[in-house]
Amino acid sequence: MSLKTTIRPARPGEAEALTALCVRSKAHWGYDAAFMAKAMSELTVRPDWIADGLVLVAETGGAAAGVAGITDEGAGMFDVSVFFIDPGRMGAGVGRVLFGAICDLARAKGAARLTVLSDPNAEPFYRRMGAVRIGEERSSSKTGRILPLLAYAL
Repeated sequence: MSLKTTIRPARPGEAEALTALCVRSKAHWGYDAAFMAKAMSELTVRPDWIADGLVLVAETGGAAAGVAGITDEGAGMFDVSVFFIDPGRMGAGVGRVLFGAICDLARAKGAARLTVLSDPNAEPFYRRMGAVRIGEERSSSKTGRILPLLAYAL
């Protein structure tokens, strides 16, 4: 039986628990501890994003199953700052529901386009959602990786 996914704004005080979800999700892909330590800046849900209403939580069965956040890049563009699904809920439709909700939030904030600097493992998901690859960029973390840059027209 699949559980219904509900979406809600992140609550003050949840940043640490949501960051832990991001870490579990990233680690699911087999990254080692050294890589994970370097990537923490990309896995951290910031309390100010929550306070600004820019972070959503997907829940199934009353538990957080995913988290997504956006940042305003100006000129009608927003960037996906975090987008992670708990490993136990991957493949269950949580990501699709959460992606739709984060797009709705970006539209409500005046965005015309959403960009995603994607982990290579997540690129196929974003492409299934309708995003297109527009280039590559260096990761903002200390990992030094070049990552796919995707865009989604809202």
